[in-house]
Order: sequence, then C-alpha cells, then structure tokens
Amino acid sequence: MNNFGFLKVAAAIPEVRVADCEFNVQQIKAIIVNAAAQGVRIICFPELSVTAYSCGDLFFQKKLIQAAEEIVATLLKETAEVPVCFIIGVPIEHHSKLYNSALVCFEGRVRGIVPKTYLPNYAEFYEKRWFQSYHNSSKNSPKTIRYAEREVLFGTNILFNIGCAKFAVEICEDVWSVIPPSSGHATSGASLIFNLSASNELIGKQQYVKSLIGQQSARCQAGYIYASAGFGESTTDVVYTGNAYIYENGQLLAESQRFQLKEQLILSDIDVDLLNAERQKNTTFISQASVNCTNYAEETLISTNLSENCFQLNGQLNRSINPAPFIPVTDNYDESCREIFLIQLLGLAKRLIHTSARSLILGVSGGLDSTLALLVCVKTADQLELPRNIICGVTMPGFGTSNRTLQNARRLMETLGITVREIDITAACEQHFKDIQHNVTQQNITYENTQARERTQILMDLANQLEGLVVGTGDMSELALGWATYNGDHISMYGVNAGIPKTLVRHLVKWITENKMNTETDTETRKTLRDIIETPVSPELLPVDSEGTMTQFTEDLIGPYELHDFFLFYTLRYGFSPKKIYFLAQHAFKDIYETSVILKWMEIFYRRFFSQQFKRSCMPDGPKVGSVNLSPRGDWRMPSDANARLWLDEIERLKKISL
Repeated sequence: MNNFGFLKVAAAIPEVRVADCEFNVQQIKAIIVNAAAQGVRIICFPELSVTAYSCGDLFFQKKLIQAAEEIVATLLKETAEVPVCFIIGVPIEHHSKLYNSALVCFEGRVRGIVPKTYLPNYAEFYEKRWFQSYHNSSKNSPKTIRYAEREVLFGTNILFNIGCAKFAVEICEDVWSVIPPSSGHATSGASLIFNLSASNELIGKQQYVKSLIGQQSARCQAGYIYASAGFGESTTDVVYTGNAYIYENGQLLAESQRFQLKEQLILSDIDVDLLNAERQKNTTFISQASVNCTNYAEETLISTNLSENCFQLNGQLNRSINPAPFIPVTDNYDESCREIFLIQLLGLAKRLIHTSARSLILGVSGGLDSTLALLVCVKTADQLELPRNIICGVTMPGFGTSNRTLQNARRLMETLGITVREIDITAACEQHFKDIQHNVTQQNITYENTQARERTQILMDLANQLEGLVVGTGDMSELALGWATYNGDHISMYGVNAGIPKTLVRHLVKWITENKMNTETDTETRKTLRDIIETPVSPELLPVDSEGTMTQFTEDLIGPYELHDFFLFYTLRYGFSPKKIYFLAQHAFKDIYETSVILKWMEIFYRRFFSQQFKRSCMPDGPKVGSVNLSPRGDWRMPSDANARLWLDEIERLKKISL
C-alpha cells in the first residue's frame, strides 16, 4: 500500500428537479458510483440536494418530507456496497420542527445528521420561513433521533472518524457567520470540512465566496470541500450556477465550471499529512484547540473499504505538484516578486542605518547571486537617497574566472554607477600556497577554498577601510547544501540572499530585468542582466580552458538546484519523509528526471544537509522572505551533530524498490 497521506475527496453538482426526490436521488446515486470508480473516499452534494433547495412553501408539505426520507432509505440500500462516504442534503422534521440538514451516509446507514446553524434572512431566500436554526450547547453532546428506520446522531458538533482523518460538516450560511461552526470543528480535530450550499449567483459574488472559503480553509488549516446548487433549481427569482471548490490550507486545488447545464464532479487529493504538519507547528492553533470546550461526539466510520485503503493511490494523484514550490504562483506574480525584493531592501536599509555604516561592500562575480545582492544594494541606496557610489563592488578574478563572468561583472557595475574595484587574487593565492607548502598543481579543496577565503579577507578589510558593511551574496540553497567555504563566502556582515533559494534568485533577477522594479532603463544594463541569467551556475574555482571558458559547473557536482530546492521545501516546511518527497518529486518532475536520478540527488541532499549544519549554526543575519528559512535563531534549530541514518536508510530502501 502506498500510504502518502492523500485522501481523495469530491464535490458534486447533480442536475435536480424541484420536488422530484426520486429523480434527484437517481442523479446522486449515479454520481456516487462514478466517484467510487475514480477512487473517491468522501463526496459532498449541495444543500437540500434530495428535494432541491428552491422548493419554497412546498417544504410545508408533509408528502415532500416523507418522500425524501423514503427515497433516502432506498438510496442507502442501493449504495451499501459502494466504498464511498457521501453527504447529501435533506429537510428533516423533528418534534414539529423542520431542519435543513446534511446526512453523512456510509455502508447503507446514515451515520450522522448535521442541521444548519445559521439561516439566511435575505429577501430572495428567507429560510426562517420554513426551517429552524439549531445550536448545540457547548456542554451537551448531540442527541439521537430516528431517521430512515435507525437511531442516528443529530447535532452540529459531530466529528466523523474514517481512521486516516476526521471530518465535519457545515451548511452554506454557516461559513458566512462571524464565527463559523467549522472553526470549532477544526480545533476539535477535524482535518476536513464539507459545506453543502445553495448560493445563488450575483455579479462579483463568486470571487467573494472563493475568498471566504479560501480564508476559512487557511484559518482552520483544513481541507475545505464546497458544493453549491446548480442547474435545475427554480429560476423564479434567482439563478444557481453550480459552484464547487476544493481547498487545502487556503490553496485552491479544484473548482467547477459555472453556468453548466449538466452535472459536474470535481475531485482532488487532500494531503492530510500536510495539514497535520501545519497544525503541529502552529502554536496559535494548538492553543485554540486546548481551550475548545465544546462537547463533540465522534462517529467512527471504519471498514476495509474506506479506512484501511483511504490513502491508497496506486501512483495516481488528482492534483498537480508544483516543481518549483519557492516560486510565487499567486494571481499577482509581479506583486509577490516586489514584496520579496522589498523585504531584502528594507532589511539591508535598517542594518545600514543602525550601524551608521558609510558604505556597502560586496563581491561581484558576474553570477546570479551577487547580481541580485548588488541590485538590492543599489535600490537600497536609492530609497535612502544616498549616492550609489557608497556601494563598492569588487570583482576578484582568480584561477577559474571566465571571460564571460568577468566582463559581465565589469559592465554591470559600471552601468549601475557604483564604485568599482578590481583586485586579482592570483598572486595572493600563490603566495599563500607557498606559505602553507601546498603544491599549486594539486587542485583540491585547499586549492578552491584558498580563493574563497582570500576574497572574503579582501572584502572584510575593505569594509574596515571604507567604514562599511560586507553584504553577503550566498543564497538559501547553498546554505542548505553547505555549498560555501567556511569562513569564506559563508561569512558576511549581512546576507541579503539568505532567505532566497537558488531557483527563486534566477526568477527575481529576471523579474527585475523585465518588469517595474528594474534599477535602470539602460539598454546595456538589461543586456548584461539577461546574459547573467543565461550563464551556468559555477563557483569558478578551477582553472578555465585555453579560451577562458569555465570548466566547473555546480549542478554537475551537487545536482540540479530545482531538485534540491524541492527537497528542501518539503523537508523543512512540512517535515515529510524521503519516501513521500520522492513520491511528490516523481509527479512534479514527470518526464524530466528518471526515478534513479531523483534518488541519486536526494541522497546527496540529505547527506550534505545533515553534515553541513555547523555552517548554518553560525550563519550571519539576513532577512526571512518566505515560509522556509534556515536561520539558527528562528526557523531551523538543528544540532550540528545530528545523524542522517534514518533518512538515508529510507532512501536505500527506495532504491531497491525502484530497481
């Protein structure tokens, strides 16, 4: 069994006929069977889907209420062997009161009835005319009523346990309330919230509803499955266009198409592991859960058909996995990039003002990282209304510096109007080799790190000379892998790129080049930036060839940064195991990397991530820009001597399975 924590859920919008219970249940049954064939474990239908929502005063007709109960009993018998938990809407009479209710059904039985808490009083659907609002006392458990020939739990505070997760139900207007019932459901343990709705269409309403549901999903750190009435409801005064959404912790996973004349079924896989990881780290959520005094009843729905196999995927996912989780995917990509850049800028501005530094010093190699750091410095000076010549950019060619990167570094600094220093480190390194009796032909780690430390010494000494700060250029991916020379490029006085992974660095430089935050409109600057973006990543510490071209490529040595950033994100953000990250990577990088390649670089990632923690334990200050960061003072407090054996052993097992 592939247990990766995914639960397949669905929201359905069946065609309905007003007050035709038999027709409506036939449509519901067909969709349930179809969903089961696609591996769905829980499916939600719209509000009052058995009768239709827009019956109006027909709800006062005893015949309609009885017909609904009778046809539900038939549906239960006909779906008893279908391994799907389904949630449908019906009107239920109890003690001469009528309740707009949701039935949670499984294995031929109604396992719980959840009445609606908040009833709308809008002119177009004044529910209080027909239905009663139901509020459970915080001290009272749900009661039991008889429905469809069985005693059934009835109340708003019921959790349904399917073994791999718990879920709860609210109905339409409930989520619009000041404190939705789902808030209590979530803090009491529900990972999934199902909402049966019948919301009519109005101009601009859809975006508001999506925002509302997305926010509630994020606030509750839950999966939120919403199904609203569609074609077939009465159009006497309003129109229902069929809105269905599946959210996970604020992220939209799937949505229906509006204004459709046929039934719709949307489905996706909710990552329950992800939700649990988010809740575990969120002390606010945990604190709220600890003070929740509502007395919930728990109905357990465990069977071979549902619980034991609820995470069975057979290698298939009904959702996309973003191969670049650090890259903004919001509707307003420009605004997200702007925010990241401004966070870097503000952090550096504060440090510059606080220290009363008179200059900013940084090494400019002609590569992506130093380019981004330089652009941050330039924009910081502009924002503080300081001359750009307080920035001292230093290019320090050595044994491995290529003609391409050297020329790009020179052009970029000149066109940006900063102070330019060029200091060749070749002679100094050769002298150092003599001092420590190292053979210059032995191009090993000593040979490479000598150059990095020589450059750092130059920058630090220039900072003393110019009463300035050394601005670090290293990025978060390099920190994760330890791809930095200890006490070399590992050290600075403020690391502006410390919260930016390598994949994002390239995107930011490209965005700055092509969009509104560009530092210059100069054509030459843009041309240089574009060439830097296209230059392969290299430490340039080994000698160039006879034509001055680089011979050392970082990703040939440690692996593709897009894979490492993917591993880093899911390791730090959610604490996923190598097995699950490997599964996600297979989907994210399908047709890009073979499974053996993914496992090869995953092993390198974990080996380096654990062994290089000592560098992160003393890393310089730098601004956090996203949900993942490696600062030992904040997000990541890992012992420098932690052992990677558990993670590496799992990778070895994965290798054997993939052979």
